[in-house]
Amino acid sequence: MAPIKGIQLFLMTIAVSLGIFMNVLDTSIANVAIPTIAGNLGVSANDGTWIITSFAVSMAIVLPLSGWLSRRFGEVRLFVFSTALFTIASILCGLSTNLEMLVFFRVIQGAVAGPMIPLSQSLLLANYPPEKKGLATGLWAMVAVAGPVFGPILGGYITDDYSWPWIFYINVPVGIFSVYVTWKLLGKRETEIAKLPIDFIGLILLAVGVGCLQVLLDQGQDLDWYSSSLITTLTIISVITLTFFIIWELNEKYPIVDLTLFKIRNFTIGTIAISLGYTIYFGSVVILPLWLQTEQNYTATWAGLVTAPLGILPMILSPFIGRILNKVDPRSIASIGFLVFAVCSFWIAGFNTDIDFNHIALVRFIQGIGAPCFFITTVMILLSGLPNNRIASAAGLSNFLRILGGSFGTSISVNLWTSREAVHQSKLVENLTTYNPHIQQATQQLQNLGFGHQAAYAQITNVLVNQAYMLATADIFWISGFLFFGLLIFIWFARPPFLASAPKEPVH
Repeated sequence: MAPIKGIQLFLMTIAVSLGIFMNVLDTSIANVAIPTIAGNLGVSANDGTWIITSFAVSMAIVLPLSGWLSRRFGEVRLFVFSTALFTIASILCGLSTNLEMLVFFRVIQGAVAGPMIPLSQSLLLANYPPEKKGLATGLWAMVAVAGPVFGPILGGYITDDYSWPWIFYINVPVGIFSVYVTWKLLGKRETEIAKLPIDFIGLILLAVGVGCLQVLLDQGQDLDWYSSSLITTLTIISVITLTFFIIWELNEKYPIVDLTLFKIRNFTIGTIAISLGYTIYFGSVVILPLWLQTEQNYTATWAGLVTAPLGILPMILSPFIGRILNKVDPRSIASIGFLVFAVCSFWIAGFNTDIDFNHIALVRFIQGIGAPCFFITTVMILLSGLPNNRIASAAGLSNFLRILGGSFGTSISVNLWTSREAVHQSKLVENLTTYNPHIQQATQQLQNLGFGHQAAYAQITNVLVNQAYMLATADIFWISGFLFFGLLIFIWFARPPFLASAPKEPVH
């Protein structure tokens, strides 16, 4: 079928992009509203985190199924149906009167959100002219990167100035527009449908394994990891079921997830690069605002504002990078992205407790150069050479591993940050004795300002703890910088040609 052109191509791009924008926005917009929602529903903030966990778990389970679902029902029909249900679920989330209702509708919302992410990629690539497929990837990446950046800011504004249900209601006009225009333009351009049998065993193993894995990642920090019997049990179940899942899928005639994609060199290289890249990236995204709020006295709003400049350059650069991808080696642009991330990580590692708002905002702004360079090119590499009817499967599997990498990055970085703080604090406290001349001098100066002896000692202890967290933050970003350098080298194991898609394979 001939590619779409002109105003129809523009409208199709807007419709699909808005659908994916509200999807990625909802992964982060509710985070800052958890205390407010929990208070209004009469539950603890800790219980309120299930609003996030329920969405993440259901989406993680369905994401790898995107390829099978699209072959079974058609990509256009599945995208439109998922977007419509996502919009309806958003309304029901806003109308919820207790936590149980909200969590239930968030599960539904997350489940239908899963296929929307890879299908948006597949629909854009399938309907763009061959010479503009790089631009399609760039536009998709621009939306995917911008959503998580602006989600917390928008969520905080709506929660503070209106009421929390509106963080869900704002999806309604966007969803209606996306559903109507997408169906109007692509309804007659449906992909081939194959009546494939359902792999029930694979589906059950996937749901149990991924569900347990996502819950333990989301709740591990709050439950003190393996001191909790629940986390230990979830780990055992997820390891066993996912091991059996891999073995089963590799030997199943009609697998629910196409693991044979890993036999393709560029898919494997690109997927590993984007998954590890997101693991490192999201770890740093979590640690910086956490440090600012807990140790630098930033409010949630100001922490969001100082980190938001990361999203400015991706929106400007993504279409440009997408446009030139057919003319340059994507590995070169990816290398620039990893290099920028590495340099900015080392830059942040050199911060001290006197760093001001403008310097933090500047490094985040420059870091925005790396996001589209890394994201767009790795997506293009992992999809290169694939036939159109395998793009949804590849996108679903790679996005699942990318999002899972983000969850791992969050959990690992927070745990490492806490443990490194304890190490640095113990070393610093060794010098906190009355025999240390520097401590004696500092204590005397504080007493001259009116502090009592104990109060002066406590003030010095607080400064040491603050420095310990600063050093722990630096450790995280030093590690991140070196890992980004490793990915810069790793991406060159991919091999050209890096075409966005190849002719269709016959459907069996």
